[in-house]
Amino acid sequence: MYHVYIIQSLKFPDRFYTGYSEDVKKRLQSHNYGQDAYTIKYKPWKIKTIISFNDRQRTLDFERYLKSPSGRAFAKKRL
Repeated sequence: MYHVYIIQSLKFPDRFYTGYSEDVKKRLQSHNYGQDAYTIKYKPWKIKTIISFNDRQRTLDFERYLKSPSGRAFAKKRL
């Protein structure tokens, strides 16, 4: 399974990050340990949303959509 996830900063609750992974718990740990350049300054993080797919390409396409302006609006309103 492949997962698109949205995480939210605990210190800066208006900050979100969208990504994909096969192991979301392990990926969250790497965000919280400061192993990602974008998320290091907003750690710690918590999981807000996880959406699972069987197909890797659909996962990547959905992640790309959520990172677009219309996808961010969709996520803010619906997720």
